[in-house]
Amino acid sequence: MSEMEPKEISEIARMIAQAQRIIVFTGAGVSTESGIPDFRSPGGIWSSYDPELFSYQYFMSSQLARKKVWEMLRNTFFTFQAKPNLAHMAIEELFAHGCLYGVITQNIDGLHQDAGVPDDMVFELHGNMRRVICLDCGRLYETEHIKDKLFKEEIPQCDHCRGILKPYIVFFGELLPSNVLEEACFRAQNCDLLIVVGSSLSVYPAANIPRYALDAQVPLIIINMTPTYLDAYADVVIRGKAGEIMDRAVKLAFQKKLS
Repeated sequence: MSEMEPKEISEIARMIAQAQRIIVFTGAGVSTESGIPDFRSPGGIWSSYDPELFSYQYFMSSQLARKKVWEMLRNTFFTFQAKPNLAHMAIEELFAHGCLYGVITQNIDGLHQDAGVPDDMVFELHGNMRRVICLDCGRLYETEHIKDKLFKEEIPQCDHCRGILKPYIVFFGELLPSNVLEEACFRAQNCDLLIVVGSSLSVYPAANIPRYALDAQVPLIIINMTPTYLDAYADVVIRGKAGEIMDRAVKLAFQKKLS
């Protein structure tokens, strides 16, 4: 950023400084700045793998299908050593200052928690790759604790019942977790500022959530590299990197608060 802050940054900082219940809605543009490839952009996951691999119907169709899915996961998500970036840390700073009402995220990497936002303040619409669930007995495993199993067994099974293990994420054809979705919608309607960061708002039903805030006349900020369907309704729209913009805006917001 130049020494003269863009007017959009100053306006975002002003809005943050005045808010007390901020919701941040995050998408793939936040994760990619930590080196995690997204799904849809050129060079993303779908450039190398068929999206059908993330279909629940496909996963359940046969042992061979599950073998292919786990092979893909081993070659992608389980090999990343990603760390929180400036966007994650700026959001944690909102929490540290007591004005974060929650993070609603489409991301499945757990980096908001790594940055210091408590688990009960992060509403993961699409689940979390750091857990694995048994579809037969419902037992949850921490991925890190059973990583050896996930790498050694072509088709890992539950230690308790030998049932089918599946990453604790929402596959195509599955409903979003109703409790998480309901709480996310409630918070979007009851916050006093909603900031969309790094999401093109093109994946539904998650993309509907900022609309709930607008319907409740909550101010809306959109920080993203590309246009979204809500740009025309937002109070501020700024194009650029999530981490750079959020870091500067949050720092400036608390300078304003203290001055």
